[in-house]
Amino acid sequence: MEFSIKSSDLGKDSYDCLVVGVFTASETSSQLSNAAQALDVLSGGYIARMIQQGDMTGKLESTVMLHHIPNLPSQRVLLVGLGKQEDFTEKSYIKAIKAAVKALNQGAISQALICLAEISVQSQPLHWKIARLVETIADVTYKFDAIKKKDADAEKNCKKSIEALHINISQVSDIKLAEVAMAEGMALAKGVSLAKDLGNLPPNVCTPTYLANQAQALANQYGFKVEVLEREAIAQLGMGSFLGVTQGSDEPPKLIVMQHLKGQNDQKPVVLVGKGITFDTGGISLKPGAEMDEMKYDMCGAASVIGTFKTIAELNLPLNVIGIIPTCENMPSGRATRPGDVLTSMSGLTIEVLNTDAEGRLILCDALTYAERFEPSAVIDIATLTGACVIALGAHASGLFSNNDALAKQLLNAGETALDRAWHMPMWDDYQPQLDSNFADMANIGGRAAGSITAACFLSRFTKKYDWAHLDIAGTAWKSGKEKGGTGRPVPLLTAFLQARIQAK
Repeated sequence: MEFSIKSSDLGKDSYDCLVVGVFTASETSSQLSNAAQALDVLSGGYIARMIQQGDMTGKLESTVMLHHIPNLPSQRVLLVGLGKQEDFTEKSYIKAIKAAVKALNQGAISQALICLAEISVQSQPLHWKIARLVETIADVTYKFDAIKKKDADAEKNCKKSIEALHINISQVSDIKLAEVAMAEGMALAKGVSLAKDLGNLPPNVCTPTYLANQAQALANQYGFKVEVLEREAIAQLGMGSFLGVTQGSDEPPKLIVMQHLKGQNDQKPVVLVGKGITFDTGGISLKPGAEMDEMKYDMCGAASVIGTFKTIAELNLPLNVIGIIPTCENMPSGRATRPGDVLTSMSGLTIEVLNTDAEGRLILCDALTYAERFEPSAVIDIATLTGACVIALGAHASGLFSNNDALAKQLLNAGETALDRAWHMPMWDDYQPQLDSNFADMANIGGRAAGSITAACFLSRFTKKYDWAHLDIAGTAWKSGKEKGGTGRPVPLLTAFLQARIQAK
C-alpha cells in the first residue's frame, strides 16, 4: 500500500472515500470532528441529519458508509465512531484506525483520504499520530501468503483492495513534519512485517541457514556489516552450552553477528541478542504434540532483532547497534543432550541440564558472554523463553527483567510510547538458590515456582560486566487460534528505545 500526505480541499478534491470521525453525544463538545464538520457544512447538514436519525451513534469502532453526499466530489464518506471525546486515548485512536481500514476493505475502494490524524489524542503530537496511523494500517492489512498457491481466477474475481491511503493534514505548514513521521511509520512497518514473515514461515523453510541468509541479504541491501559463524568457529569460542542444544539436529547452527555502526566511533554500542530456535521439540524432554507446530515461533526473538535492524537501517539511525543471534534447532536424536548432562559455557561456568526443553537460556548465555567483546553501553536479550511468563502476563505485556533499574525504566517508557508494553518483573537474589546443582555450577531450571524469574536469574549470571535487560516475549510474539500468526513484537518497543537513546545523547 502507498501512503502520502495531503492538505486537501474536501469540497474540490475527489477520492473513492473520505474517512472522518464522529464522537458520541456530549453536552460539552461537538459530535463531529473538524473534518466531519467541514463535510457537514459543504453538504448542507446532511451528516448531522444522518446522526440525528440514529444511523451513527459515535460508539468507538462503529462505522457507517455514506454514498452520494450532496455537494461532495468524493463518492463515499466513511463515518468512524470515536467514543466519548473526553475518553479518547491512544488505544481509542488505534482502535478507530483499525475499524476504518476494515470497513474500507469491504468495498471496492482503491484510494481514500483519511482525516483522523487531526483529532486530539491526549497529549500526543502530530508526529506520533501519523507514525502510529501508518504502522497500524500496515499491521491491519498485513497478509502472509508467500507459500500459498496463486489462483489466478480467484485473484481476478476478488474485490479490489486499497492501493493508496492519503493522510489529510489541516495545516499546509505541517506537511514536511508529517512526511517525516510517515516515513518513520513506514520504516517501522517494514521491520514489523519482516519479523512477522520470519516467524510465520514453516520450520522446514526458516532454518538457521535461512535466518543467516536473510541477515546477509539485509546487510547487502543497507550496507551494514554481518558475520556468520559456523559450528567450527562456535566450538573454537568455547560455546559448549550453545552446541549442547544443537547437537541433536542435522541442521547446522549459526551465530549471526550484525553491526549497524552509524554512531560516533567512540560511542559504545547497544547490543540486541535474539533467541533463534527455529524449531523446538523440547529435545529429549519432548513437548506434548498438541500445538507443537507453534514452536516454529521459538525464533521470534531472532526475528525481532532482524526486524529492528531493517527499521533502523531504513531510518539510518545515528547509533551503534550490534545484533547477535544464536540460532539452531532443538531436536531429539541419538546425539541429543540428555537430562543429567553437564555443559561448559563460554564463560567457563558449568551447567547441569535437568530439562532439555529449557534450551533457550543455554544458547543465550553463550551469546551474552560473546557480547562482552563489544564493550556495550547496554545489552538487551529478546526471547520466547518461558511458558511461565504467558501464565503471569498473558498476551498483553512482555516480561521485563534487568540488573539496572534505569535501563528497565527506559524500556518501559519505550513500550508505552510504542504501545508495545512490557512489565517490570522482580529478579531478587532470593530466587537464585533455586538454580543450585550438586554436580555443576548451576542447573538450567529452578523448578515450577517462578519459572520466568529463575530463567532470568540464570541469564543474569552471564551479564555481570554490563547493564542488561531481558525481554520474555513468549506471550506476545505470536497469536494462537483463528488469527494465528506472528505479531512482530517487540520491534516497536526496541525501535522506540533506540530512538530515545539518540535523543538522550
